[in-house]
Amino acid sequence: MAISWTPDITGAAGPKYRAVTAAIAAAVASGELRHGDRLPPQRDLAARLGIDLTTVTKAYDLARRRGLIVARGRAGSFIGEDARSGQVATTAQNDIAMNSPPVAEGAGLPEAMTTALAALAQGGNMARLHYQRPGGAAADRETGAALIARTGLSSDAEQIVVTAGGQNALHAIAAAILRPGDRVACGRFVYPGFLALARRIGVTLVPLARIGADTLEAAHAAAPLRALYVVPTNDNPTTTTIATAERRAIAAWARETGVQIIEDDAYGLLPDAPLPAITSFAPESGWYVASMAKIISPALRVGFVRAPGVAEAMQLAACQHESTVMAPPLNVAMVSLWLADGSFDRLVGAVRKEAAWRQKLAHTVLGDGRHAGHPQGYHLWLSLPEDSNPDVLAATLALEGLSAVGSDRFAVSGDVSKALRVSFGGTIDRRTLSRALHRLAAGLWAPGGTAGHIV
Repeated sequence: MAISWTPDITGAAGPKYRAVTAAIAAAVASGELRHGDRLPPQRDLAARLGIDLTTVTKAYDLARRRGLIVARGRAGSFIGEDARSGQVATTAQNDIAMNSPPVAEGAGLPEAMTTALAALAQGGNMARLHYQRPGGAAADRETGAALIARTGLSSDAEQIVVTAGGQNALHAIAAAILRPGDRVACGRFVYPGFLALARRIGVTLVPLARIGADTLEAAHAAAPLRALYVVPTNDNPTTTTIATAERRAIAAWARETGVQIIEDDAYGLLPDAPLPAITSFAPESGWYVASMAKIISPALRVGFVRAPGVAEAMQLAACQHESTVMAPPLNVAMVSLWLADGSFDRLVGAVRKEAAWRQKLAHTVLGDGRHAGHPQGYHLWLSLPEDSNPDVLAATLALEGLSAVGSDRFAVSGDVSKALRVSFGGTIDRRTLSRALHRLAAGLWAPGGTAGHIV
């Protein structure tokens, strides 16, 4: 039996069929429609809305292509399983809710991969593609040490552990140093991968309004902290970058107190002038993580962790080995080769250039005071009115091919301000991005616009 649901498309500009599809997406995001719910028959809905049957047919077809609904012949149209939790599919399906580097036209990533594969397929390199020692091959540890040195943090190769990406690195670090009940300082909004990890282990996250030496000192005085988790450059999601002077102060505080620093610097090598790592000022107190997914491509499941010492690196390697055995050897060998032949800097430079172009576009369209963003990053932190519904807005933006995630997905505690992380990397092209940003601006700030409905 069909549910008695009628979308409100009053005042919607543009084609009415898109308005109906957007209303379905918004209802899924808000929980009004759930997996398995049967939508009204097309003829009935057309009559309720006072529109043509062909318009409703086009709306249902678009919703089906977006993964919102499934058609079951005479039984009707139903909310699909892939639409749950507001994560609707789009033409850039695998980009939704993920913060991926923009695919820069002419960047040459496929060509670089092809060239590397040909070189690695030669007989003398085949050993690099087999099982590796815990922590990674010596040559790849040296690659990690060379990359991390760009942030001012010198390392012995034996302090480096090669991981299967940044999330794998965080899992290994947490297994090595955190225990249930430990207090870990962090921002009010935190990368969901670490949130999930902390909750699984049972550590207590201590959210700080601002990460600085003074706020850390106050939190530590209230009850001892075990560690600080921080994304120091272009924080995910808030885009905050900690200034060098504050990094020094945080490091000095950590050295004095013995609190460990988990420095997840996923975006640190993307700016053309990387800031010194916090850990560079307290190398014995920090676990520094660099990874390739956010600065080149998520296809590269490669991370490098710089442990405080060789003994700690050995412990970390054992923890990493338990979960994944090793990082993908082909991916790791490829990164090492690119660093040696100069391809690495060219590929990162292409992502940097494209991200900067998109950031300027967003600033032009959205204006001053509307959002926060890093000049060479590819996501925004967009504040919303308190009466808005971030999930509804995110679901509507997904229909435009633009990835957005509500602030509640990043929040350490339940009492949070309304905001969206808007990501414009991945496979969305410039033209589509421009159209989506203009519609976002119109929906939020044009006369009569609201923060839950794109006009």
